[in-house]
Amino acid sequence: MENGILDRRKLLLGLGGVALAGLAVPASALPVADEINDDPYWQCVPIARTMSGIQIYGDAHTWWDQAEGRYRKGTDPRKGAVLNFMPHGGMKLGHVAAVTKILDDRNILVTHSNWSPYGGRRGYVEKNVRVIDVSEDNDWSRVRVWFSPIGDMGGTEWPTFGFIYPNGRPPMALPQTAMELPKQPLQPRMAVREDPGEDIRPTSRMADIRKSLFGPAPTGRLTYLDRTLKRLK
Repeated sequence: MENGILDRRKLLLGLGGVALAGLAVPASALPVADEINDDPYWQCVPIARTMSGIQIYGDAHTWWDQAEGRYRKGTDPRKGAVLNFMPHGGMKLGHVAAVTKILDDRNILVTHSNWSPYGGRRGYVEKNVRVIDVSEDNDWSRVRVWFSPIGDMGGTEWPTFGFIYPNGRPPMALPQTAMELPKQPLQPRMAVREDPGEDIRPTSRMADIRKSLFGPAPTGRLTYLDRTLKRLK
């Protein structure tokens, strides 16, 4: 979930790589430069990149193909690997999350960003949250992800490409300016949706219609009623 445009973060990291090219040090042993972000809104890609050390840029759904010939890929979770999600539902650009711990053959912990909303916005980092493999063959091709607003596992089964493994030891460090998701009161499942990347506020017209009929709308994702009204628009 990152704009596929070279920005100043990529330029600065690229210049840093050129400056270090003459050093007799393996690339995997070099510290990953801190991502630059003036806005506290963090997409998933730079967080996965700094945690894993995997130097891939662009939207998350492009990582699997970009990794070909550069990084090993597979279906086994490993600490420091990146779990690469396919686009699905409202998540049009895919998603990436860094594995921080293996709990058992069906459960892992990940650190990722731009997943759970808080106060009507996303872009927060969540550390060490649970992901469950729900695939029939235990190959991590479909997973469920911890969803903070409900304090439980989300109900969506997200399809994945698999895991991308770093070359060498992963840094496992967050950018200094990364903002963690604050604690929040739990919400009913129907009051908030999981799809990262969607607009999380209704249009002003839909909000006005809903308010006139049923009172103020709850904070967060579109409710079922909002979506029904939108289809009837």
